[in-house]
Amino acid sequence: MKKHLLSRRQFTAQCAAFGLSLPAVSAMSAPRPSGTALVPGAAAETATRTVKLPDGTTVPSLGQGCWHLGEGRHPIAVEEEALRTGISLGMTLIDTSGNYGSGRSEQFVSRVIAGQRNRVFLVSKVEANEVSGEGIARACAASLARLGTDYLDLYLMHSPVPKDQFSGMVRAFEQLRAAGKIRAWGVSNFNVGQMEDLYRVPDGHRCATNQIPYSLNNRRIERDVLPWCKQHNLPVMAYSPLGGDNNLVVGDRTLAQIGATRGCSAAAVALAWVIRSGSVIAIPESGSPAHVKENAVALSIALTPGDLRTLDATYPQSWWQRLLGG
Repeated sequence: MKKHLLSRRQFTAQCAAFGLSLPAVSAMSAPRPSGTALVPGAAAETATRTVKLPDGTTVPSLGQGCWHLGEGRHPIAVEEEALRTGISLGMTLIDTSGNYGSGRSEQFVSRVIAGQRNRVFLVSKVEANEVSGEGIARACAASLARLGTDYLDLYLMHSPVPKDQFSGMVRAFEQLRAAGKIRAWGVSNFNVGQMEDLYRVPDGHRCATNQIPYSLNNRRIERDVLPWCKQHNLPVMAYSPLGGDNNLVVGDRTLAQIGATRGCSAAAVALAWVIRSGSVIAIPESGSPAHVKENAVALSIALTPGDLRTLDATYPQSWWQRLLGG
């Protein structure tokens, strides 16, 4: 399979050369349906798709990841504006972690959400090596201090721990939830066997999500994790939904062509594909306000059956299974 790859910048330049332009996000906006706002006062400048967590909480299907933010990739002021832009466009779920930049990501997020904490669904993570003893409670306290808040909306175990530690992990999460330090908890990078073991321990079924990589060029979870989560009414949170740092799909010719017919970016098409089912939350990362605006358009796009067939032909099952050794 041969594909001519264009960078996001090259695609925009070619659109300009042919007299095409990406529409202003406001041109594709629509009022948020009543009853779907995450919290009172949340901005609704973009039509918003939502996903319902097991406890009934409704979150936007498109959020913002913060892995590299606050580490100097872009000027801090630009990155802060990018995150604020996403919030204003309905991408109010913010994902960070205590170990991103040794806490710098959380500190960065704290500056952006100051004064608008009630508009944000805030997600952070604890590491597997912090499970023993009071480790989860201490890690949570440190994250709350860096974030400048007194609670997290969702707290995730960043990577699997041995299954004999599942009971203690869940117990610690439940204690934090009872104390009002977190509103919900979940896991990340768990496979089907680990999810089944988690559900066997007391309160393990209270898991709110499994955060795992998922994109057009990484569809591995479609074989097992995604069907399992759907069967158990557990939404998936997709990180690296554009393919990850070294394997971005935004330069793909097919995505560019679909985007051109719809007047949007290739990134918006790729993200619309990830969130198409209504049970997947995508958390792309961007330090650029312009790219955040492009991403947000995915909330307004409904891919047609023809679009989906075209994308399946470009990224067929046999291709990604060979790539991943499946």
